[in-house]
Amino acid sequence: MGSQSRSSEALQEAVQKMKAGEFGEIYHARALCFKARNTIGKTPVEPVPPGVDYDMWTGPAPLRPFTKNRFHYNWHWFWDTGNGDLGNQGIHEVDIAYWGSGWKHPTKVTAAGGKYMFDDDQETPNTILASLEFVVDGKPKLMTFDTRHWYNNHEGGIGGERAGNTIGNIFYGSKGYLVIDGYNKYYSFMDRDGKPGPTKNTRDSHFENFIAAVRSRKREDLTAEIEQGAWSCVLMHLANVSYRVGRTLHWDEKTWTVKGDAEANKLLTRPYRAPYIVPAKV
Repeated sequence: MGSQSRSSEALQEAVQKMKAGEFGEIYHARALCFKARNTIGKTPVEPVPPGVDYDMWTGPAPLRPFTKNRFHYNWHWFWDTGNGDLGNQGIHEVDIAYWGSGWKHPTKVTAAGGKYMFDDDQETPNTILASLEFVVDGKPKLMTFDTRHWYNNHEGGIGGERAGNTIGNIFYGSKGYLVIDGYNKYYSFMDRDGKPGPTKNTRDSHFENFIAAVRSRKREDLTAEIEQGAWSCVLMHLANVSYRVGRTLHWDEKTWTVKGDAEANKLLTRPYRAPYIVPAKV
């Protein structure tokens, strides 16, 4: 789970300002992942490389014949082992959207997209747009995840220094909007005329935070507590499930299930291949 941005001093400040109401009511949180990813092509079945325990590497997933595309890095693009770019790079931005907004339980999730341009081994979509609807204190809120491949424009100034790489977030409020560019920088624009607002660019201290929490043994010292990461992953998985079944999901926050949709609920977990079985209760 890509939650190291929670240790960024700049992003911590950005979230604090949103929660303090400096941008008014936040009503739309966007997560952007645009990367100029090329085709992975097609690779043949071949012997497992010497020194690789392919059974252990595969773990609970089905043991498929070995191909280079199913191995290092490109495993992201197969449903057996990965979640596409939404669960690869995108989870970093999904987590920031969840953290920054403070919204926890979506009521509806809809996703559409596909694998465009390329005829290759990839199973997951290279382009996907997900919409998650929330109700917070009786008010509707919207969170969107936008993942694209190949050639793309930058949005909100995000990625202007990184050709072909737009990763970040935009939060829209009633008094202005805030842009997070990458992992350690934010800037903002206020009022209807878009005058420049607060900005900051700094490093993160994720490793330092982890070591400090190990030493203190205090859960509250963690900037990226594990339950928060689990919720961010829930949002990402629901978006992928909506894409795979091709319809809107209605989420039940109390039972952690999709209402009235057996096919979608089946995709919330997986059959585990022995002996790599996760017990129902840990």
